[in-house]
Parts: sequence; structure tokens; C-alpha cells
Amino acid sequence: MSDDIRLAFAHPSARAEALDPARAMRDRISLRDHIVEVEIGAFQAERGATQRVRFNVVVEVRPNPAPIEDDVDRVLSYDTITEAITAELSSERLNLLETLAERIAERILAEPQAMRAFVRIEKLDRGPGALGVEIVRDRRPDAPRLVQPADPAVEALHHPLVVFLTNAAIADPALPLWLDRMESGPHPVVLCVGAADTQAPCSAIAPAQRRIDLLAIEQNAWVLAGRDPRCVVRGSRTEIDWAMKHRQFSVWAPSKIVLDSVEHPPVRPRDALALALWFARALEAARVVVIGEVALPPAGGLDVTGVPPEAVLDAL
Repeated sequence: MSDDIRLAFAHPSARAEALDPARAMRDRISLRDHIVEVEIGAFQAERGATQRVRFNVVVEVRPNPAPIEDDVDRVLSYDTITEAITAELSSERLNLLETLAERIAERILAEPQAMRAFVRIEKLDRGPGALGVEIVRDRRPDAPRLVQPADPAVEALHHPLVVFLTNAAIADPALPLWLDRMESGPHPVVLCVGAADTQAPCSAIAPAQRRIDLLAIEQNAWVLAGRDPRCVVRGSRTEIDWAMKHRQFSVWAPSKIVLDSVEHPPVRPRDALALALWFARALEAARVVVIGEVALPPAGGLDVTGVPPEAVLDAL
């Protein structure tokens, strides 16, 4: 077996040393054969079921300028690797190992000591062998540090105002005025709706009915989008996070986030308000305002206020 083939299937630590002999003296920390049961994959057969995924990760670290003196705070912790894996697996359901590897490497390389990361991820249950990817990423000079912002104005951007609009509220002529008031507040705004008043199709198969009901909500989201150009329909957490940072409105289209969630919501899509509250908790919303005549479900620790249309401006 040639060296190239041997290294192609070797552990990332061997690849790290062989890839750049000039860096052979750089210290490394590693995680070997870390196996997690997770739902991942682009095929329909991979949805709704977990499979074993194995992680092998090597991180090259910056030499410590001072003696370590057996002080854990002076080294890059092994927990950095396992926590990066856990955080990215928990953030949303992914289709591609490549995406997961990129995100894990990016999170690790945000640490000041981390200089280069080798990430190998393999599915163990999709065939007779291990199917996987391996990436190598160097630290960018401008790599951000993953910390919570200290500025209260910046902090507010991470905790939106979630507003649920009934169908009567969507059609209310005062909607643009409500949006003006929301736009002037300290928090970004995520708008949620239910299905239209017309009857959605019915299916005898539960997963099919769930998709039908989610799509019915999304159709109504587009109705709201037609009422004001600021109401932009967004279907992924990445889009919504971006809009929050840029103080833009989002109208939640729930299909992707619900179907890709690691912990599926304990409510049916037909219970649209309860589903919106589930999403508000995931967003760590600062507050939830429900506009229109509708019974409020249990808040589950959220700050939830029901407001009739005539009192919206005062409530906001």
C-alpha cells in the first residue's frame, strides 16, 4: 500500500503530521472514535430515525508562551471538541456530513489556541462499511470568538419579539401601523401565523398530514407577505438569525425547521399558536404578543400577552 493510500485511511493525527512536516512540532489534541446516535441525512429513509455517527477530530494548537504548570485554564480543553459536536448536532437537523464537519471546524477554530482542525465524520449504519467525509481547515486571521455579546443593544438582537397574528389581524387595515411600532422597538421581530380559514386537504397518513398542515401555514405566511413588503417569508434558522441581526422582519415558514428539528415539537401543526410558542422558546424570545381573539395555550415560561386589534399600539 502506498503512503498516499495509507494516509488517506489513517487517523487524522497521522494526516496532520504528514500533511506539513514543518509543523510536526505543533502540539495537538484529539478525539478518537466518538460515536453519537443522531438523525441526519438527505434521504427520506434517514428521516425520523437515528443512526450511529463516528467522529475523529484532531486540533493543532498554538504553542503556549508560558509554562503550563498543570493549569487547565492554560490549555485548550478536550471539551472544546465534544462541545462543538454537541452544539452543532443540537442546533438543527442537517442533511450533509460536509455541512456538519464545516460547522464543527469553524466552532473549534474560534478558540484562540486552535490553529488547524482535522474533522472526520462517518456514518456507521448506512452500508457494509463506514461512509464519511474528512476536512482540514486552517484558522482564519479574522476568526470570531464565540461569546455572548455584552452590549445590551446587541444582546437584544438575539432575543426577538415574536408576534402571532390571527387571520383577522392579517387582514386588519392597521397592520402597517403595527409593523411601524414593532420596527421601532429594541428587539427584532418574527411574525407567525396559522393556516387560512379554508379547510386544508386531509390524509390518512400522519406524516403526510403533518406536511400538509405545515404547508397550509406557509401559504398563509405568503398571504401576510403580500400585505406589506417588510414581511419577508423565511424558512431556515440561518435566514431568521441573519434577519434578526439586521433588524429585518421575518415571517416564519415552519416546514424546514419543524421537520429538521432534533427534538420534534410536542404539538401538531394544526395547533399553530402552540407551534409558534415552541419556536419562540427555541429562539429564546424576549416576549410573545398574540394579536386577535384566540385562546392562549400554556406559556411554558414565556412572556405571552394576548392583545385585541384595537389595543395593539398600546401593547407594543
